[in-house]
Amino acid sequence: MANYKWTFSNVGGATRVRIQSAEDIRHLGELDKKMWTVLSCPVNGLEISADSLSLIDLDGDGKLRIKEVVATADWLCATLVDPNTLFVQEDRVMIDNIANADIKAVAQKLAGENKEISLAEVQAAIDAVAITPAAVPAAPYDADVIATYKAKHDEIAAYFEALKMQKLGLVTIPAETVAPTVKEKDFVEMGTKIAEYEAGVAAAAASDAETLAAGKAVYADLRKLILLHRDFCRLLRNFVTLEDFYDTKQSVPASFQAGTLIIDQRACRLCIRVSDLVKHDLQAPLSGIYLIYCNCENKQTGKKLQIVAAMTQGEIKNLSVGKNAIFYDNDGVDYDATVFKIIDNPISIRQAFWTPYRKLANWIEEKINKSAAEKDAEVMGDVTANMDAKVEGGAAPKPAFDIAKFAGIFAAIGMALGMIGAALVAVAEGMSGFKWWQYIIVFIVILLVISGPSMIMAWMKLRRRNLAPVLNANGWAVNADTIISVPFGVTLTQQVQFPLIKLVDPFAKKGMPAWKKALIWIAVLIVVCGAAATCLYYFGLWPFDQMAEPQATEIVQEAIEEVVEENAAL
Repeated sequence: MANYKWTFSNVGGATRVRIQSAEDIRHLGELDKKMWTVLSCPVNGLEISADSLSLIDLDGDGKLRIKEVVATADWLCATLVDPNTLFVQEDRVMIDNIANADIKAVAQKLAGENKEISLAEVQAAIDAVAITPAAVPAAPYDADVIATYKAKHDEIAAYFEALKMQKLGLVTIPAETVAPTVKEKDFVEMGTKIAEYEAGVAAAAASDAETLAAGKAVYADLRKLILLHRDFCRLLRNFVTLEDFYDTKQSVPASFQAGTLIIDQRACRLCIRVSDLVKHDLQAPLSGIYLIYCNCENKQTGKKLQIVAAMTQGEIKNLSVGKNAIFYDNDGVDYDATVFKIIDNPISIRQAFWTPYRKLANWIEEKINKSAAEKDAEVMGDVTANMDAKVEGGAAPKPAFDIAKFAGIFAAIGMALGMIGAALVAVAEGMSGFKWWQYIIVFIVILLVISGPSMIMAWMKLRRRNLAPVLNANGWAVNADTIISVPFGVTLTQQVQFPLIKLVDPFAKKGMPAWKKALIWIAVLIVVCGAAATCLYYFGLWPFDQMAEPQATEIVQEAIEEVVEENAAL
């Protein structure tokens, strides 16, 4: 880190260096590599110009590394008088701000009396480069003759080779073989002339390409300067640090944010292109983020892509594989999106509270559906069996009623009810001395026992939500945590906000008169009070009349003994 004094900030779960001035860029090579947020990232799939990134990728391996970023920073600082203009990120450069004499001369020639030169002007000059084509030799034959020669070359050459072998007595040419109309000597001479002609044409084309490249190369460094003048600082904000990702005040997204997914009345701003789904299967679950994978397609252009979107706010009840949505890239182009995979992680503590009940409801629903399906199959089996029996001339035999079997079932049911009743009585007896506020505490404890583990796990995962595994799956080498805290996560997913107005739904269920509602509430209160009084009476807690009545446990026990005796008699 040498003696240069760096500025640091703590954001996203890590301490990061801040690049704020030209001096920071000048000393970038002195920064300890362990302090860089990113060690390498792919050239493709980023929301920065591919032309700019290719200029930084000095070895052309498709990856940007620290040494290449430092080398580019050194070149820019040597080429610009004031590198602070890099932070403006404009695709134009003031002529007086160019320190390199050769580049400045080219810029002045193009700019004329203007004090600045833009990327559009340089590109126009490159496109306008013209050359005088090199002379090409005259064709020895007409184009159709040359084409016929090339088409028949192998066949005629094979014939002359076979003729030589026949003279040596090694092969015999079939009598029906048609000899070519050209002599071997003329055939060879023809091939030589055509080869010389094509070599001359190729040499002239290569010379033209070299001359054209040389003409365009005059503007290459100026074009590189303007491209990097626009994009290099943005790369630093997404490589040395992740300022673009964590800076919610600016509209420019991070280099890996591909657009916005609109789904289930929410806008997911953290959408990343998927470059390797196999690596995502291994790495993405470690992020602790609720991730939605979508296949996207634009019908007009036929362009297809895969994205992964982070859901960081709201509920998940309507999110499922197969759900359709719309994805908008950073240029506003829309794609039809279809969810094909979901990595289920907590979104919020509130959502985690209801998770056990949601899973229980889903389990009960599955069991009911399964039981209904089995019952339906059984009924249909009986119906088809009866129909088959009638077709064959007789009715299907009905199974005999097994009273002993049913008596055993009733006994088992009675024992189960007795055990449940005994457990309830034991609980009631234990709570008989509670005060009213203690019942509230018991109720809260029961909720915490059910939802507490889920909420604790959600709290732990929400504190550790880390985007680094998702980026690593895309080929990044992230060197520091990229934490998505709960407050920051709220900014990444925007929920729909309707105005506070009163609307009338014409298809809503009509309300009942007030007097009917009052009667229903009175009836409900009477039933509840009666049930409560009955429970207090049977549990021996009735404070107004201490009648000697058998306890509920004795009643349940007598019922069980009676059922068992009846079953034994049968």
